[in-house]
Amino acid sequence: PRHPAYVIFTSGSTGRPKGVVVEHEAIVNRLQWMQGAYGLTPVDRVLQKTPTTFDVSVWELFWPVAQGVPLVVARPDGHKDPEYLAEVIRDRRVSVLHFVPSMLAAFVAGVEIADCPGLRLVVCSGEALPTDLVDRFHASAGGRAVTLENLYGPTEAAVDVTAATALPGATTASASIGSPVWNTRVHVLDGRLRPVPVGVPGELYLAGVQLARGYLSRPDLTAERFVADPYGPAGSRMYRTGDLVVRHDDGRLQYLGRTDDQVKLRGLRIELGEIDAVLSGAPGVARAVSVVREDRPGARRLVAYAVPAGDGPLDPDALRAHAATRLPEYMVPAVIMEIPAVPLSPNGKLDRRALPA
Repeated sequence: PRHPAYVIFTSGSTGRPKGVVVEHEAIVNRLQWMQGAYGLTPVDRVLQKTPTTFDVSVWELFWPVAQGVPLVVARPDGHKDPEYLAEVIRDRRVSVLHFVPSMLAAFVAGVEIADCPGLRLVVCSGEALPTDLVDRFHASAGGRAVTLENLYGPTEAAVDVTAATALPGATTASASIGSPVWNTRVHVLDGRLRPVPVGVPGELYLAGVQLARGYLSRPDLTAERFVADPYGPAGSRMYRTGDLVVRHDDGRLQYLGRTDDQVKLRGLRIELGEIDAVLSGAPGVARAVSVVREDRPGARRLVAYAVPAGDGPLDPDALRAHAATRLPEYMVPAVIMEIPAVPLSPNGKLDRRALPA
């Protein structure tokens, strides 16, 4: 159980990839939980479309195989092509598949979920899931019972460690990431590793059987990110995610953003994810992202990029007015630029560094 099962390399903030060593015990727990939660049967067909450099591919491959369920393998790079995916889902009667939220948005923009008759379960992970996208997904299903699940977890904890069913009509900007999976624990802590009260943002720490062994040949980084768990059994560890969350009264977690997505502008701390969520919920906007740009030395300003939901152009002034009613003045972007689509990494995640100047 404690032998390494696989190593997946993830990008690092310094540009040096980190090899994450995941043990058999960790990924087996993850796969067994998924079967207990979603119950594959012989009539199911699971689509494998995620590149093997991304850890979602692990459950796409091994969950159906472990249950004796047919696996439909997409062509290379097929995960980027909504029309191709729709054809495969319909022709091969795929019932279960995964989307990064950015790609789910592209998919529902051109494909009706109701036109995919065999589909019963869509799993989202890898990014915050906007609630307006949840609403569009369920509207696209046309009354069909297609479940949308929102999963959260880093590569360092065997793919996913929390889960929640994403239902329409939520009032938060992004869907809840839910509660821990089997044999895992979560802590919401302040900078001194003290639990924060319900409703107060804190950094998310993970513990339990799904923690990775550490980083391949990087003992210094392993010691920095995998720390002693003062709230668990003697000798136990917890993983510092770098993610900001808030815990609700019922125990569910709400993802707020990355600690490294916090920026300071004119001495004020800004959560870029909060700006993104507000603009993404504006009428006529399919997706929005924001950055702090310094096009001239010393002239730092907030710039947002918005993708229109329809054919008509967006009105930047109207979007700024929308933001001004929901955000403090210092968090309203100075400039909002329309772009045809947000740039994505090979794994289908948002690539802020590729946004146009």
